[in-house]
Formats: sequence, structure tokens, C-alpha cells
Amino acid sequence: MLAIYEKKTTSLDLYRPLRNYISMFYSEREAQNLEDDLQTVKQYRSDLERQPDPSPTSRRDLLQKYFKALCLIETRFPISPDNDHINSVTFVWNDAFKQKQKASQQNIHLEKAATLFNLGAVYSQIGLSFDRATVEGRRQAIHAFIAAAGAFAYLRDNAAAKASVGTSTTVDVSVECVGMLERLMLAQAQECVFENTISKGSTPGVSAKISRQVGLYYEEALAALNVAPLKDHFDKGWTAHVQLKAALFYAEACYWYSLELHEKEDIAEEIARLKSGASTLAEAKKSSKGAAAQLLDAISKLEANINRNLDRAVKENDRVYLMRVPSPSFLPPLPAFSMVKTMPMNELLDASKEKMFASIVPDSSAKALSRYTEMVDNIIRTQAEKLQQGSELTRVRLKEMDLPDSILSLEGNLSLPTDLKEDVEAVQISQGPAGLEAELQQLMDLRRVNQELLVQTEELLQKEATEDSQFRSQFGTQWTRPQSSTLTKNLQDRLNRFAANLKQAVDSDARIEHSVRDHSALMSILDCQPIESALPSLARPIMSLDANEDAIVGALKQSLRQLETLGAQRAGLEDMLKEMKWKDDVLPKLMTSAGSYEDLFRKEIAKYDPICEDIAQNIEGQEQLLLQIQVT
Repeated sequence: MLAIYEKKTTSLDLYRPLRNYISMFYSEREAQNLEDDLQTVKQYRSDLERQPDPSPTSRRDLLQKYFKALCLIETRFPISPDNDHINSVTFVWNDAFKQKQKASQQNIHLEKAATLFNLGAVYSQIGLSFDRATVEGRRQAIHAFIAAAGAFAYLRDNAAAKASVGTSTTVDVSVECVGMLERLMLAQAQECVFENTISKGSTPGVSAKISRQVGLYYEEALAALNVAPLKDHFDKGWTAHVQLKAALFYAEACYWYSLELHEKEDIAEEIARLKSGASTLAEAKKSSKGAAAQLLDAISKLEANINRNLDRAVKENDRVYLMRVPSPSFLPPLPAFSMVKTMPMNELLDASKEKMFASIVPDSSAKALSRYTEMVDNIIRTQAEKLQQGSELTRVRLKEMDLPDSILSLEGNLSLPTDLKEDVEAVQISQGPAGLEAELQQLMDLRRVNQELLVQTEELLQKEATEDSQFRSQFGTQWTRPQSSTLTKNLQDRLNRFAANLKQAVDSDARIEHSVRDHSALMSILDCQPIESALPSLARPIMSLDANEDAIVGALKQSLRQLETLGAQRAGLEDMLKEMKWKDDVLPKLMTSAGSYEDLFRKEIAKYDPICEDIAQNIEGQEQLLLQIQVT
């Protein structure tokens, strides 16, 4: 199998430029407070420059830590040729496959891409370090290879395009190259699965599907190696190795599939499959120069097995079956089944929980946080209004149907609802209807006094205006005082507003007086104590509906209990919303996000979707219950 060597870099001091930037744009005190973080970054970069590391696992851990540190640096420290940016830092990296080629960029994208590339390379080296003669060794190798595929895929999706912008780039971190390396790592992981399959003695059908998928992964890698920009970039031994592996595992699939066909006595397709495998191996051996002896030995052994079974199948067909052998080109594709997939690296490389440089919050992140908080507040406000409206709707609709008061009365409970009883007691404490009459009389007296004050004030202002006009006519230009209309404008405006308010109050008083007169007979019962003695009782013949009365009342009670349950749920949902907002600390993710804030906002806001759906279901359930209660 193939391991990838790390990219090499030149020495670089990140400590001094970063510290100078903090001191200049924040403060010297801030730079002193962040000294430990700056020293950590310096140590990471220094350790990265030393190759090779005697421990692949410690090298892997270093690369992961350094990548997270780069994510934090990217959002806080602008590195570019601009005058007000950190313009004294130039990252230089050699191509991993053509080391004489190098790239240099004054931005962090090349540094991040190279770090991810080296992480994938180290994982591939770890995969090769295990003893694949044992089950445990193969299991660990599979994990390492799919992790390597994950690192290359993460590089392709998150950093390769940015690192390739500009004139100074290398092919090894291009989208095409890291995509090819991902398929190669998956091929080697699937190959380990195939070795496990053979070791366990799985059925020929299973072995055929597993081996065919190995071949497909190698074929995908080979296709990328044969076109620009990878063509002629890799050593010929690499291309020969991948080509031989693709042929080997296609032939393996033919061999194992033919065994399954032999069991089914499908001799014609068995011969065709074996011929296809044999011809593929024969063709591949023509370009096997420089291939590993172990690989050539595996091809020779498989070729011998295929030819032996082919001879046997041909003889059996000539003597017994006499079936026409189809051309391999007319055969359907061999079945394949993948047992591996690229390991997701998002969580492993997530820097949002890192505390490095936490005290530095750029203005863009602060603004993004403010916008996100506004979006969350809008959700909370909208959903809280829905919950409040739902509770208010229930109260009003039940009141329109005299529920639950009518059921309580039917059961002999003649007490008033608590809210109404408190209102009645408040009126009785204020001397009932007599007290209200006294209040109305006092209101009329106050209205009359206000009207008099209004008239007096208007007269005073008019008198002052008349005197001013007389003096102005008498003394002419000698009368230098400003005009009365100018001096009294604010007073006149306030007087007009007062007059309008007083007119509105008079109209309101009239409506209240009219209402009191119209309901004088009803209001007379407010003098009765206790108030229940003056109320008509709701007894059985009044409520007799039909023979099913008890069932109807029972159904109403059940529905009302369900409404109470929904009401309690609404209170709990509102508390859950507030708790979610309290725990929603999105600033670390904003600080480490190198992509669009909009994408991050959509992902984070989606957390509130389930509880919003619960609220919608609660409101809908309440509406259905209210309709059911209305029918009952």
C-alpha cells in the first residue's frame, strides 16, 4: 500500500508579527495577557518545521492543534500585503510529490491547506504502520485510512480552492489532487476490509462485492492520475501501482464471482468472467515496470488460480453443458458494496471550543453576534405571542360557551368564578351602585370646573392679545415687544390640546352615564350580600338536553381537562424557549467560522425548529379541541 509524505516548509516566526498587531490595534496590556497563547502558536510552528517526528500519533495531534490555532488566528489577525494588515508574514511550502516546486503566499490559506494535507499524510503513514496480518491490525489500519480520506476531503471542501487562488500554488493541494488522494485512501481502507473478508472465510458472493469496490476506488484514483493537472506530476511508479491495484481487484472480483456462478452451475458466465479477469491481468502486467515485488507476486498467484479454474470450467462445458459463452463486453457490471466511507472531520477540527485568543473579538464578529441575537429574539417574540394568543383564544372561546361555569353550576357549585367574585367584592367595598352614583356626580362637578378654567384661560389670552394690538397701534414702532401671537403660541397650542382632551373625556363620561342608566336594574343586585343569593340557579330541568346528557357532560369535562393539559404544555414550551436562548452561545462558532455567516446562521437557527413545531402542534391541537367542545 501507499503512504503519503508530508509537505515541507521553511522556518517562520509568527510570534513577533502577531504580538505587534495586538499591541498596535488593541493594547500592550492585551499583548501581555495573551503571551501564553502567542508562545503556544510559536511552539506549534516550530514543532511543525521539524520533520520527521518519531511518533506519528504525536505528529497527528500536533497538526490537529495547529490547524485549530490557525482557524482562530484567521478570524482575528488579517494576514495580507495590505498596509494595515500583518504584511510581514510569508508562508512557504514545497510540493509533496515534486519537492523542487514551492509556493509562497502572504495569507493563511496556504498554511491551513498544507497543515490539512500533512494531517492526511500522517494518517496514511499511521495506516501503514499496523500489522495487517492480524484482525486488530487491519481494523486499526481501516480507521487510519478513512481518517486520511477525511482529512483530504476536508481540505478539498474547505481550503483547497482558497489555497489555489493566486499565481504561487502547488498541485498537491489542488482540488483534483486531494480528491484523488481521498479515493486512494478509501481504496486502501476497503482493501483491508477485503483482507478481513478472506480471513473470515466469507462466501464468494460477499468477497466478490467487497473486492469489486476496492477496484472501483482504485479506478477512480487512476482516472484522476491520467488527466491534468495530475498527469506527469506523479512518479510513474505511483501510477503503475494504482493501475495494477485496479486490475488486481477487478480480477479478484471476477474470480470470486465465478466461484458463486460455479455453485449455481452458470458455467457460461463463469467462463466469461474468468476470461475477463485473466485478460485484465495480462494487460496490466505489460506496464508493471517499477511495481513492488509483493504486488507482482499477488498478481501471479491470482492469475494462476484464474487460469486453473478457467481450464476446468472450459472442460466441463465442452463435456457436459455445451453452453455458448457470452462475450465479456455483453456482461452486466459486477456487483459492488462499499464497507468504508470518508470520516467526517468537522467535529475533530472544530475550533469553536478553543480558548486561545478568546479576549480578542473583532468588530465583524461582534456585529454578526448582534444580528444572530436579533434573529433569536425575533423567534422568541413570535413564538411567545403565539402562545399568549392561544391562551387568550381559549379563555374567550370558553367564556362565549359559558364554560366551565355552566358545568360547575349544574353540579351545584353556585360560587362565582374567582376573578368575577373579586370584581364584585371591590364594587361592594366602594358602596356598590350608590358609590358609583357619587363618583359620577363628582365627575360631573370636576368637568364643570375644568370647563370654567378653560373659558377663563381663553379670555385671559384674548385680553392680552387685544391689549397688545392697542398698544401697537398707539405707540407704533416705539412698541418693541414681540407680537402677542408669537409669545403665547405654546400656551395656545397647549390650551387647544387640553380642550380636545376635555371634549373626549366628556364624550366618554356620557357613554358611562348612559350605560349605568340602561343597566340600573341589573346593577341593583350588587347591593345583595352574598351576591350568589341574587343569582338564578342553573338546575336540572333547564339543562335537560336528552337522554345522553350525562355522556355529553362527561365528554365536555374530558375535553376541558385536555385543554388544561395543553395550557400547561404551553407554559413549559415558553420556558424551554427562554432556556434555549440563555444557553445559545454562538460567539465561539462565529469567531472560528471562515465561511459565510449566513450559512452558520441557518444552521444555528435550525436548533429552534423542533420547539417551534411543538408550539404549532399545540396550537393546532387546541383549535381542534375547541371545535370539538363547540359541537358537544
